[in-house]
Amino acid sequence: MDRSQIVKLLQQHDITPTRQRIEIAGYLFQRPQHLSAENILEGVNAESNRVSRATVYNTMGLFTDKGLVREVLIDRERVFYDTNRSDHHHVYDVDSGELYDVMPSKIEIAAIPDLPEGAHIVGTNVILRVSKKQGLVTRDEGRVTSNE
Repeated sequence: MDRSQIVKLLQQHDITPTRQRIEIAGYLFQRPQHLSAENILEGVNAESNRVSRATVYNTMGLFTDKGLVREVLIDRERVFYDTNRSDHHHVYDVDSGELYDVMPSKIEIAAIPDLPEGAHIVGTNVILRVSKKQGLVTRDEGRVTSNE
């Protein structure tokens, strides 16, 4: 994606195209990918640009709020920004830290719990956490689980 395409993309999402936002978006949209804020900071600055950690976090918050990227919360300490905005789910490899896309047709949701009165589902985000290690203990939404 060249600079003019990036500027147009930002403007289409009502984002003012500052130099730093253009640099961050240029790094993000090289290809479909899942990146943490730290990955983005390192990648942008490795390309001879200078952006601060605060700028990356603020920009990614703005990009998320404006629908330019999807935020994928793995746990309190791991957040990825997903450049694929289409409807999909994820597999998170806890051994490698990699996040992979899963098409909705590959996951079947058999039942929906009762919702509060007047509420309706606006989206789903399934994250399957996988490991090849035996006896791995993970924390999932306050529950401790083991694969033994």
